[in-house]
Amino acid sequence: MAAENNNTSNYTPMVQQYLAVKEQHKNELLFFRLGDFYEMFFEDALTASRELNITLTKRAGNGDNIPMCGVPYHSVDGYIAKLVQKGYRIAICEQMEDPRFAKGIVERKVIKIITPGTALNEQLLQDKHNRYLTLLVEAQQELCLAVADVSTGECRWFLATGSDKMLEIEEQLYRLQPAELVITTQLEEGEQLLEWVHSKLPECTLSNFTDASATDYFPQHFPSVQASPVVQHTVELLLNYLHSTVMADLSHINQLSEIVRDSFMQLDATAIRNLELVRSMADGSKRGTLLGIMDFTKTSMGARRLRSWIEAPLLDIARIHERQEAVAELVASATLRDAVAEQLKAVADLERIVSRVEVGSANARDLVALRGSLSVLPGLKDVLQGCQSKALQRVKNAIREHRELAVRLEQAIVDEPPFSVREGGMIRPGYNAELDELQLIAADNKTWMQNFELKIKEATGIKTMKVGFNKVFGYYIEVSKGQANSVPDYFVRKQTLVNAERFIVPELKEYENKILGAKEKIQSLEYYLFDELRSLIRTQISEIQATARAIGTLDVLNGLAIAAYKYNYVRPELNNQGEIKITDGRHPVVERLLEKEIFVPNNVNLNNTDERMIVITGPNMAGKSTYMRQVALLVLMSQMGSFIPARQASICPVDKIFTRVGASDDLATGQSTFMVEMNEVAQILRYATKNSLIILDEVGRGTSTFDGMSIARAVMEYIHDKIKAKTLFATHYHQLIALEQELSGVKNYSVAVKERGKDIVFLRRIVPGGTDRSYGVHVARLAGLPKKVLDRAEEFLQEYDSEQGQAAPVQQAEPDNFMGSLFTSAITEQLLSIDVMSMTPIEAMNMLYKLQDEARKESGR
Repeated sequence: MAAENNNTSNYTPMVQQYLAVKEQHKNELLFFRLGDFYEMFFEDALTASRELNITLTKRAGNGDNIPMCGVPYHSVDGYIAKLVQKGYRIAICEQMEDPRFAKGIVERKVIKIITPGTALNEQLLQDKHNRYLTLLVEAQQELCLAVADVSTGECRWFLATGSDKMLEIEEQLYRLQPAELVITTQLEEGEQLLEWVHSKLPECTLSNFTDASATDYFPQHFPSVQASPVVQHTVELLLNYLHSTVMADLSHINQLSEIVRDSFMQLDATAIRNLELVRSMADGSKRGTLLGIMDFTKTSMGARRLRSWIEAPLLDIARIHERQEAVAELVASATLRDAVAEQLKAVADLERIVSRVEVGSANARDLVALRGSLSVLPGLKDVLQGCQSKALQRVKNAIREHRELAVRLEQAIVDEPPFSVREGGMIRPGYNAELDELQLIAADNKTWMQNFELKIKEATGIKTMKVGFNKVFGYYIEVSKGQANSVPDYFVRKQTLVNAERFIVPELKEYENKILGAKEKIQSLEYYLFDELRSLIRTQISEIQATARAIGTLDVLNGLAIAAYKYNYVRPELNNQGEIKITDGRHPVVERLLEKEIFVPNNVNLNNTDERMIVITGPNMAGKSTYMRQVALLVLMSQMGSFIPARQASICPVDKIFTRVGASDDLATGQSTFMVEMNEVAQILRYATKNSLIILDEVGRGTSTFDGMSIARAVMEYIHDKIKAKTLFATHYHQLIALEQELSGVKNYSVAVKERGKDIVFLRRIVPGGTDRSYGVHVARLAGLPKKVLDRAEEFLQEYDSEQGQAAPVQQAEPDNFMGSLFTSAITEQLLSIDVMSMTPIEAMNMLYKLQDEARKESGR
């Protein structure tokens, strides 16, 4: 039922007012304030009723029953959150005057528009995640992306040029995971972008915006920033969109920075996904990710900063060293580390508190949280006083103590204020003399009522009467039905109940006016004083934001130190000789998820000469993919300034990490497994440099054997001869191990396996030399395939081997020799009988000594 089809002049004035407002907000669901409810009408009511599962009612008007539904104002945030999560835009239309004093229809006005990218609703904001709004403009053969998080005040831009500009934009969008992408112009590759967003960013809402404002917001927010015309225009549009929706001053958005690719390791969407840096491929959570095991932050600012460090590791060795020095200082002192963590626990989300203060949505509880956070800053600076590392000294100097503001908030706000700022109860006694006087009048209310009730009982002789109050009728005297005829003549009947009558007398009415007037004045004065405090905080927003950023950095550094100490990490050396040398490296995530197993460490040696490309062969499930991901993660951790799980390491920074791991169809774009694989390989060959790290797992397996092997070999040769990037290449095409003899930078490695009859044991060790066996039937046996199927598979395998002939012998480290006599003597039985997980350290050392002694006797040493 569309209101546009009706003659609106026949509606009530209130409905006419609603329709006039709705005409200006056709793209939003209009929440229209009526008393204690937000009401929706017509199509909006049908939509809200369906999406929120709330009752749809009817309102008579213009000869029709108008669809209508509503939600209570005090619980509206939850309903708004549900709608915004589904991609809806919400316009909030508030009453701008007290209905009791309104002449005619109450004035109403839209005070804000809530969109997925501008929401400040606490039920939508995740403490440890940014909620980004992005806006894209195409101009002069350039694509410019502007980014803002209105909840923290961040604002950045990214400029992409050249033939691959849309790919660069997509990579930034995937890393940012925005809640909303605003398109302002017709894009040359618009259809491709829309398909990509629907496929890769299903939770991102697409919006359109046509700037109709002449306001020049750029110099207001960033008066000292000089930018190119395209960048300034794009950021200007973003600011206009924010002002047109949030409808606040937004002065907390006061710093603009460029997303500089050349200063950070570049990670495309595929690498971020395959390495599971911040989101698990299983369920989208952070469990089982690098972020999940590294997050020992105590503050929301720190958690968000950690995520950004993981997704954008540094390239500059000097900057990495600065972070390492700070982490090392914190690792070396448990007292310092624990003291910092203890102080940080008391720090609330300063960035989002000041943002709410700026847009006018902060309440007294936010001010209490701000006060508590500011109160720990002097102690935090004291803890950092003796620190030697440059990063920690910089943090200490950046933290402002804000003592005067903390004292003012302590004087003004009670410890446990109510949620609402309009109903009083926020301001501490002694802060304002006028308020204290009004509070005395209100506090005396109970005593006055008790005395009045005693007096009226004595005057009338009716001992059962009582004085009460409700919001509808105010103060009253209640008398039972049996005594109602005994009341004096000056009692005025006010309400009749089933078993009682209620009356009013002049003295009580006079007191009611006085006490209610005092309560209204208290509420009004408390709100005025609260608003004064908000204004005071607004004058210090920039300084508080700088403090918040410093605390976020400190929190990440301390969290990295906690992880290093707890997980027994070491500080990697950094080199500029092109070497990645790791001794006894461990996968940071897998080792934390193992419960009854001990992670088997492995070495890696990559350089720019004779070990540029490592070819890894071995059976499925043996650990090839884990090993390759492990190398990538350890390099990434090193470049973010973290310590790493290894015995020792020397790592040269890489400019990019590329991954081609796993296989799946892309149903959204209609691409097969093989096509997805080839697209990813094509991207790697196009954008990798000699300073990149490439992880390739089973290239070519999505097509026929000979086609796949041919492609795999051609890719290997191209990387080796043309790109010269450090590469780990896992394959089941055993013919490729012959390339070690043909290409100077190729080295063969394999996963050690121990055979026991028809069974195999994965030793998880990467050893020199290739292997010409995949152990596919053995893996199938481990998976539990029926015996008949396995026996038949063995027969086919023997037939194929006899037809094709035995492969030439391949040099491979012998697992038995590699593992030594542990697997060639009776010691094996003793090892297998030991319950390692239940042994104490001293018991384990004794057992190891005993086994070593027996091994020496057997070997005659």
